[in-house]
Amino acid sequence: MAYLNKVFLIGNLTRDPELRVTPKGTAICQFGLAVNRQFKDESGATRDETTFVDIEAWGKQGELVAKYLTKGSPAMVEGRLKLDQWEDKQSGQKRSKMKVVLENVQFLSMRGAGTTGGPGASAVGGSPSDDIDQTSPERHSPPARGAGPTVPAPGNIDEDVPF
Repeated sequence: MAYLNKVFLIGNLTRDPELRVTPKGTAICQFGLAVNRQFKDESGATRDETTFVDIEAWGKQGELVAKYLTKGSPAMVEGRLKLDQWEDKQSGQKRSKMKVVLENVQFLSMRGAGTTGGPGASAVGGSPSDDIDQTSPERHSPPARGAGPTVPAPGNIDEDVPF
């Protein structure tokens, strides 16, 4: 039997990311993401529903999230669901919490820039061995919004296309 545990979310950070380091030196960044949904109720009125999701990012990705994102920043998160379970020390009750463990993140705007960039402004992901230097001045800028492949002028079209 096949299994799939994959989550894609686009939303805004609900708080500044909190970066901690394990005793072995691994970075852990925790933050919240607010995801909005718009729908029509029975009367036909448009309603908004917001879902708040806790996100956990490990290693280099966690460090980059903490460095470049702040409360209110838009981001796309790709990850997997994880259920944490524990026993409350005060009441002795069993507790649980669902969260997303980040695998890839895409920054949808650049911090400090006067305007927001389009989707794809900056992406962080891949294997933990990827060294992505987000501070490098040689980093390539994203294409302008709406930029795509260049289309030849109508007079330059090759008429020998076989289809």
